[in-house]
Amino acid sequence: MSVSVCIKDNNFTLHPLGGIFWQEKSMLLISDVHLGKIAHFRKFGAAVPRKATHKNYLLLDKIVSYFNPFQICFLGDLFHSTLNKEWELFENWVAKTPAEIILVSGNHDIISPDKFEQLGIPIFQELVLGDFLLTHHPEEREGLFNFCGHIHPAIKLKGFGRQNLRLSCFFKSKNQLIFPAFGEFTGTHTLKPKKNDEVFVIVEDEVVKV
Repeated sequence: MSVSVCIKDNNFTLHPLGGIFWQEKSMLLISDVHLGKIAHFRKFGAAVPRKATHKNYLLLDKIVSYFNPFQICFLGDLFHSTLNKEWELFENWVAKTPAEIILVSGNHDIISPDKFEQLGIPIFQELVLGDFLLTHHPEEREGLFNFCGHIHPAIKLKGFGRQNLRLSCFFKSKNQLIFPAFGEFTGTHTLKPKKNDEVFVIVEDEVVKV
């Protein structure tokens, strides 16, 4: 189940897979997919199941078909490493995805921009769209609301007894919203909300405000 929020008179839908749909622009925003990371780890001997590679593409297909966006904007760290065997899978995914794709570059996006441009994917260091600043790393810019990734945010919640849960989340402060990592096998970083922060955790295919 998704959750809708209104920011600066624009409407956004937070999806439990970790993406946000910007309704006014028909734009799907996704951060930190880290494609190629599994192939990268397998190359160096890590015991990661091969089928985990395909799960990212299945999840991408699922969220794209749900919203049917005009554009998909990746907020950095789309591809984790240098070119590896997974690039061909990515090429095939782009070829069959009808939406226009753009990339805001992240620190892991080290593949030559020419490779992306050959697929029709323009790359930007940042994007300013109306009152919104789209970046990979969290930024503060006067008068703009920042959408970003990089942190892979999560929060700790206390369950029954002494049980502690650490859940990925959308982490919203006054002028910023940090996306959870979309990709499998990415890890998280625990944040502590302040008084006026809003946290939307992802749990069992639902987005829940806590």
